[in-house]
Amino acid sequence: MKRIFITGFALLALFQTRAQNVPTDSTAYKSKKLKLEEVNLVSSYYKQDGNNSAVTGGIGSEHLTDIANTIDVKLVKYGETGIKHTFDIEAGIDHYTSASSDMIDLSANSSASSSDNRFYPSLTYLRENEEKGRTLGIGVSSSTEFDYQSFGGNISFSQKTKDRNGEFTAKFQTFLDQLKLIEPVELRTSGGEGYGSANRNTFAGTLSYSQVVNKNLQVMLVGDVISQNGYLSLPFHRVYFADGSVHQEKMPDTRLKIPLGIRASYFLGDNVIIRAYYRYYTDDWSLRAHTADLEIPVKLTQAFSMSPFYRYYTQTGTKYFKPYGEHTAADEYYTSNYDLSKFDSSFFGMGMKFTPLNGIFGLKHWNTLEIRYGHYTRTTNMTSDIISINIKYK
Repeated sequence: MKRIFITGFALLALFQTRAQNVPTDSTAYKSKKLKLEEVNLVSSYYKQDGNNSAVTGGIGSEHLTDIANTIDVKLVKYGETGIKHTFDIEAGIDHYTSASSDMIDLSANSSASSSDNRFYPSLTYLRENEEKGRTLGIGVSSSTEFDYQSFGGNISFSQKTKDRNGEFTAKFQTFLDQLKLIEPVELRTSGGEGYGSANRNTFAGTLSYSQVVNKNLQVMLVGDVISQNGYLSLPFHRVYFADGSVHQEKMPDTRLKIPLGIRASYFLGDNVIIRAYYRYYTDDWSLRAHTADLEIPVKLTQAFSMSPFYRYYTQTGTKYFKPYGEHTAADEYYTSNYDLSKFDSSFFGMGMKFTPLNGIFGLKHWNTLEIRYGHYTRTTNMTSDIISINIKYK
């Protein structure tokens, strides 16, 4: 665990060495050379506990820990015609341990599935015509772990209004995934050594519009349409029927999701911002959900601010869910995954941001240190905690 966190601070020292040789540009100058504009180093630690593991049919430990580290590097240059070119390069790696995944093999004290690593790089290119207020973007991404491989792509278009107070954005994303079909040990065919595979495809379209209403209020409307097809179950999720028999989770091979949201920021003078968000979600698996989020950043000094936040979430649950031992052979589709059950949840915590005049640790260009902690509870008796550290170079 220590080795992973040390990596982030070693990178900080590396970029600081380079930053000492980079002159500070005036606001009027637009560099024609590719220039390092911003770097974000983020490390987080996540831990959860519960007693409704889908791997063991809706009962059993949900204990999980995850250490995540990402580095995000933004490079900018201006072309001869004044077009702004932005390259955003991001790479992340997670290491997790999971008691529930360990129970894919019920007889193992510590199987190979008890822990894993995930690596997820991405690259985004933006071409912005600042004079016309128009931006075109394209991006690619991937995510790799032992039983899952995903490749993604996206294109986007943004157009600001003539007075620059409004902006319309359209984005299309696709994710092409391949899963290893790792079955519960007792359901595997005798003599089977390898794993089969299946595909899962996701296509998402997003439309949003943001507007500066006045000097105090900004709002944004956003809507998504998300279509999935392919193998949408998880092969190692058990489902126990009322007759005591055990089965693999079985879900439909298509799913249509429609989230609609509104976000608003209200500035109370120079030191307080009220940020609010609401989202309604519906899909054709009969799941309905509402999300309400509130965060209030308060600037206490020139260099220090605090941001208490709270998010409430409630969902009806999908029609395919039943708890342990309640499904029957009459059910066409079945799951005991409590993520798809009816529940309410709360997530609350605090963020702290430091922006000292002379930089973090006296390093001028590393101008921001942000620490956030959040605690999550839900009515299925699952709890989790997450703490994250973000260090920014600019």
